[in-house]
Amino acid sequence: MLESLKKAVCQGNLDLVKAGLVLGTWGNVSGVDRAGGRMVIKPSGVSYDRMKPGQMVVVSLDSGNVVEGKFKPSSDTETHLALYRAFESIGGIAHTHSLHATAWAQACRPIPALGTTHADYFHGPVPCTRALAAREISADYELNTGRVIIERFAKLDIRQHPGVLVASHGPFTWGADAIEAAHNAEVLEFIARLAAETVALNPKAPPIFAGLLDKHFFRKHGPGATYGQTAGK
Repeated sequence: MLESLKKAVCQGNLDLVKAGLVLGTWGNVSGVDRAGGRMVIKPSGVSYDRMKPGQMVVVSLDSGNVVEGKFKPSSDTETHLALYRAFESIGGIAHTHSLHATAWAQACRPIPALGTTHADYFHGPVPCTRALAAREISADYELNTGRVIIERFAKLDIRQHPGVLVASHGPFTWGADAIEAAHNAEVLEFIARLAAETVALNPKAPPIFAGLLDKHFFRKHGPGATYGQTAGK
């Protein structure tokens, strides 16, 4: 069942390792089969060095029940499910505890848009959620983690911000599929480190000029994008 999606999700998880974004068994990547109403996600606690596509777990998008797989799904499964249910454009999700992005999350600070490197991927600051309340932690914690992300995007376009920082927790990123979600996790980590280095050099560094932000973001994203090669050429 969903063999191609399992391979992509497994590869996305291994891409996190290759990029140096995970330690131990931290982190997870998932992908969604919209037509079949199913999600494929990394198994909980399985070592990356022996991870295989066949170990990925298939979960019902509606019920959250395991449809196929001998392992328990990731402990963050309910967060992934909440995001897929809320945002139709998301095809893959990655979660890490990468050093620099997590530092911003622990500081409960959005990552400011300071230059064109940031603007190539995010149309503005990388948002940070509010902290979860005690009642949200004590019951349905993983689901509520997804809910605070959804709440944060009430007035933001999910397609223009391919990631978020969950306060006191860490980053989640997404994309058209599992591979792009993992790639965006790598990009977010670089942006987080770059911003920290910039602020260390100049604590009063101004945000990027709005016109330059628009120029760099929209030349790579949206219907008028000009970056890259035209299909078929």
